Amino acid sequence: GNQSPSWAAEDIINYTEPKLGYTRDSPGFLRFVRVLCGMSSDERKAFLQFTTGCSTLPPGGLANLHPRLTVVRKVDATDASYPSVNTCVHYLKLPEYSSEEIMRERLLAATMEKGFHLN
Repeated sequence: GNQSPSWAAEDIINYTEPKLGYTRDSPGFLRFVRVLCGMSSDERKAFLQFTTGCSTLPPGGLANLHPRLTVVRKVDATDASYPSVNTCVHYLKLPEYSSEEIMRERLLAATMEKGFHLN
């Protein structure tokens, strides 16, 4: 339970479900992949806690996460908006930010702030 969650870009691309405005090759989803790959061990744990309610991945990693993490485009969102989640179904509503820096900043702020779980 204390091991650090790890993933590679291929894992994220293969084992997450981009939907409703995102596809595997949409710029917003690819930014998300790069942001996740750039996270430190603690940031990865916080991200998993935020999106799945658990700070670790099952044995076998993202491939064995059920349900799979679904990433959808949060409509009517701006660079000032924050992502929100439905933890039970591993559903992340992610605004299509204009840059990786902004996405990283907003995603990390949301993962550190427990109040975003209910949006």
